[in-house]
Amino acid sequence: MKRPCSDDGNRPSWVPLAPETQLATENNQANEASEMKVLAINCGSSTLKFQVIEGTATDRTRGEQQRLAHGLVDRIGEHGEINFNSGTGRRLVQPTRVADHAEAMVSLLRWLQSIDLMGPDGIAALGHRVVHGGDHFTGPALIDDQALDAINSLSHLAPLHNGPALSAIRAARQTLGRSMPMVATFDTAFHRTMPQRAACYAISQELAARHHVHRYGFHGLAHHYMAERYAAITSTPTQELKLITLQLGNGCSATAVEAGRSIDTSMGFTPLEGLIMGTRCGDVDPSLAGFLAQQEGVSIEQVEDWLNTRSGLLGVSGLSNDMRQLLAAEREGDSLAGLAIDMFCYRVRKYIGAYLAVLGGAQAVVFGGGIGENAAEARSRICAGMEWCGLTLDQERNNRAVGREEPISADGARVGAYVIPVDEESIIARDTVRCLEQSRRA
Repeated sequence: MKRPCSDDGNRPSWVPLAPETQLATENNQANEASEMKVLAINCGSSTLKFQVIEGTATDRTRGEQQRLAHGLVDRIGEHGEINFNSGTGRRLVQPTRVADHAEAMVSLLRWLQSIDLMGPDGIAALGHRVVHGGDHFTGPALIDDQALDAINSLSHLAPLHNGPALSAIRAARQTLGRSMPMVATFDTAFHRTMPQRAACYAISQELAARHHVHRYGFHGLAHHYMAERYAAITSTPTQELKLITLQLGNGCSATAVEAGRSIDTSMGFTPLEGLIMGTRCGDVDPSLAGFLAQQEGVSIEQVEDWLNTRSGLLGVSGLSNDMRQLLAAEREGDSLAGLAIDMFCYRVRKYIGAYLAVLGGAQAVVFGGGIGENAAEARSRICAGMEWCGLTLDQERNNRAVGREEPISADGARVGAYVIPVDEESIIARDTVRCLEQSRRA
């Protein structure tokens, strides 16, 4: 059956729930109380991050939640590394070659079993981040065969991410059995509140409706976290929020947040639109793909692959998609590395200006993601020349804020600036508990 969720009425909003899904097992019946241990899984294109979090449906980010374990499988498909850590001090750190996300998932579950987190009083549910939910999912959803088929049908819209997430989910179901409750939480869900003027493309609306073409937006868990965390640390009521949140990493996006809701975001129908990214081009002329296909004698699909994997910082610099490496190369006189950084920072600044106009001003610009949290020089260059709107950095604070939560704006700045390291797993865990409690009440 399908159970409706709240929405703004612009688009249908349904969370699929399968009647045959078993929500209670011997492992989790003892967890019918509000507290629950959740394994939150966050798959990137070549990584699998996790946290084991004990909390409730009403926990605030970095508030009441207790972290029992965390870690990462890095560089999946290459010579990578496992780095697992428990709250009791037990660790597993070793170089390894993990073939795919399924193998990474199985390795993680074996380690969790070895530290007694998979027993009767252990993990009661799994929550999985999925990048693209399309129109099928506008909120967290119980994972069953129907949900897996729907997620798989959207893989072509997020080819670098939906596939790895599915691989991990299937491996977990095979290892733990279908009686273990699992929930998918979607990056696109946070942006379902965008008004139609921001969500629609200026194409035939009949054509758009037939093929479900509109701007979905991505990095929703990250933007949700940054907005919620800013509200908490500044004691700002959610209904008063006006923020520009920046998720800057290998993938990059900007979001205009008003009253805790996304009203515009830089990514669109796929994660290719918007800011310049590590290997993705961001905004380009829509005719470019057809032009390059004709000139190079290749398919549109081949050009789209180039725009996703051979463009952005890597494409411009011809060197790397790593901001750290590009900054070092620029200091040594590499002009293309410098150009890539300048283009990257310019595009972010351009979106900040646009979203200041959309919001009618903002309380703050919030930086998250690998670049946003760690590259002080990139933050400085993004904000350069924005004194006109009241956005001025304190350079000492900015240089000090590397990988830690801290305000970086100058005293008295009309528009604040903050670094808020993103914790998507806390949102995944809380969404999982809420989804399971909702399904039990149904």
